[in-house]
Amino acid sequence: MKFGKSICVLNVGGTRYAFTRDVIRDFPLRRVSRLHACASEKEVLELCDDYDRERNEFFFDRHAQAFVFIMLYVRSGKLRFVPGVCELSFYTEMLYWGLESAHLDSCCQKRLDERMTEIGLDDLPEEDGDLHRDLSSSADESQMSPGATTDVVVAVAPSRRARWMEMLRKTFEEPNSSVAAQLVASVSVIFVIVSMVMLCVSTLPDWDTAKRNTVEEHRIVEAVCMGWFTAECSMRFLVARDKWEFLRRPLNVIDMVAITPYYVTMVLARAGLPGAGLGVAGVALRVLRMMRVFWLMKLARHFLGLQTLGLTLRRCYREMVMLLVFVAVAMAIYSALAQLLEHGLDLGNVRNPDYASIPAASWWVIISMTTVGYGDVYPVTVGGRMLGGVCVVSGIVLLALPITFIYHSFVQCYAELKLRSVRDARSSPPLQ
Repeated sequence: MKFGKSICVLNVGGTRYAFTRDVIRDFPLRRVSRLHACASEKEVLELCDDYDRERNEFFFDRHAQAFVFIMLYVRSGKLRFVPGVCELSFYTEMLYWGLESAHLDSCCQKRLDERMTEIGLDDLPEEDGDLHRDLSSSADESQMSPGATTDVVVAVAPSRRARWMEMLRKTFEEPNSSVAAQLVASVSVIFVIVSMVMLCVSTLPDWDTAKRNTVEEHRIVEAVCMGWFTAECSMRFLVARDKWEFLRRPLNVIDMVAITPYYVTMVLARAGLPGAGLGVAGVALRVLRMMRVFWLMKLARHFLGLQTLGLTLRRCYREMVMLLVFVAVAMAIYSALAQLLEHGLDLGNVRNPDYASIPAASWWVIISMTTVGYGDVYPVTVGGRMLGGVCVVSGIVLLALPITFIYHSFVQCYAELKLRSVRDARSSPPLQ
């Protein structure tokens, strides 16, 4: 700012905030940070409603309570809706100050998407060059009485490098964010499928002979797949916001565990120690190599159905635990009764060896309750068969009880992820 005092005052709806000029320059809100570059009062008045040169005070006739929540976002990095304020009105304030829907917490993003869907604004773009695009008039705007001057500690505005890092992060983590992200996701899916096909084919009896005849081709294909997975995992680690959180995610752990055996085998081969002949170490390497099958879980990053399944399981863990408790209690009761009726009472010299113990009878109980019925174990006494009928009917009832809760959660998660996918597809991070 080429004029005014070293202390700048923002007056938003009657509430005053005092900052130094350096803080204004690096302010995370674009409308505020642009004040620093103004060289005349005319340029200032293009960004605010009024300006008091004597007190170096900038007046904004905006929703004071909404700006309080925006300032909380500046402090803590979390942006939520103001209670009792229309979502679209608050979104209007966000666009005015230079924020986008992506800055909202996920729960508030869902509320905004649902509200925009209700009034037919599904294809509404985010704010681009103009900082003063309003969705509608804020009917519930109110003037707040002037309050005390408040000093706020804020974060530095993201640099060009930070914006490029965010763009790369979205490219590798959010397949619907851009064309480049969709291309990376498609290539990743192709390599996952190729790797899975090779893993499955390698278990065929004729694979060893075919591998010896075309050893170079197999090595090249495996090396290319591993090179892609290594580069992708490394890039996602480098652009991750929180490196420790990245290492704790289950899918990332699977990636690293599945990639490691390949390089260990390469090192052992160069050292003249074949991995298959190292006893326990060789078995461990083969087990880790087989974990490549879990790479199919990587498809969850690219397919909405798998994402919905994962989110549903995470949100319905109480219902899942309740279901497991139901099954465990019923299994304990029916297996004890089955062992008693089929083996313990010794009625008519009939002792069914398949029910010699309660753990052995538990296998029959679980396949009966789930109505699988392999037929490898079955009761032969009259009492055992009657118990089997009760076991099957009660299994149907017990398994059906929590299903309604899980189904509704699945539908809700699918709608939420679909709305989020549409929002990410219509907005991409700015590069300037």
